[in-house]
Amino acid sequence: MVSADAATGVLLGLACGDALGRPVEFSSPEQITEQYSTLTDMVGHGTHGQPAGTVTDDTDLALCIARSLAEQAAFDGQDIADRFAAWYDDGPFDVGLMTADAISEYQTGTSWRDAGREVWQRRAQGSNAGNGSIMRCAPHAIAFADGPDKLERVSKQSSAITHHDSRCQYGCVLLNHTIAGYLNGTDDPLTDAIARVEDDAPDELVETVRLVPNLVDEGQLQNTGYVVHTLQTSLYDALTADTAEEAIVASVNRGGDTDTLGAVTGALVGARFGAEALPDRWLDTLEYREELALLSKALATTEIDA
Repeated sequence: MVSADAATGVLLGLACGDALGRPVEFSSPEQITEQYSTLTDMVGHGTHGQPAGTVTDDTDLALCIARSLAEQAAFDGQDIADRFAAWYDDGPFDVGLMTADAISEYQTGTSWRDAGREVWQRRAQGSNAGNGSIMRCAPHAIAFADGPDKLERVSKQSSAITHHDSRCQYGCVLLNHTIAGYLNGTDDPLTDAIARVEDDAPDELVETVRLVPNLVDEGQLQNTGYVVHTLQTSLYDALTADTAEEAIVASVNRGGDTDTLGAVTGALVGARFGAEALPDRWLDTLEYREELALLSKALATTEIDA
């Protein structure tokens, strides 16, 4: 039985990391240090010029998925794509290039199953495997925590709506298996997750993640938007920290793609430590706090078809 506190921690942790990182997105570690010493509190303004506690596309798109799963009581790729399109039409202040292109492709009439692939095929190697699907995929880990085969299938299908590359699809699988492992109380969820995918997932992804946490030099961790970098860095911070706050703060203060590093790390430590471990001073200003908590509980307690 999935812990309600841990399930709630996943979505609240994701949103906390996203909101903490939002005002310093694209900043270097040195710029963050110069302005804040260490950024530990929700602040306003900064990148995107939003109030403290405001989330970005990371949480917005995770909410699209969570709402769809809860309302449809099933994984419905077209419904998720429709929600992505409606969100995009509202003019969000932050949206990744590949996500925007894939949604636009879907809006021209391309199937949700094909839109991401069409965009991926047009993209040059090196710009076609961003972290835009791992940042939002955690709701699936809650909904399908007790069904690893279903979880793998929907994680790949959901990623491919915008991010077709196998590194992105299996990045979501690895992340979601790890989160589900924490939700189910397993001793070493990352090792279990790697074992599930190592025969099929891209070698670069598997071997990079396999270094976490003891075989990688922290100084070599990277803060880019490349899915392999984000997954390795967030897993490292989530697995080596003693508290949820420590992990999220470490990820955000690395600079670069701070909102997504914070979001992925936050989902992991939310599952690992539970919602009760997230600081009240963050939650007090967090956008969508109540809805995220309600959706988490719904996903954890409702039988959802895949």
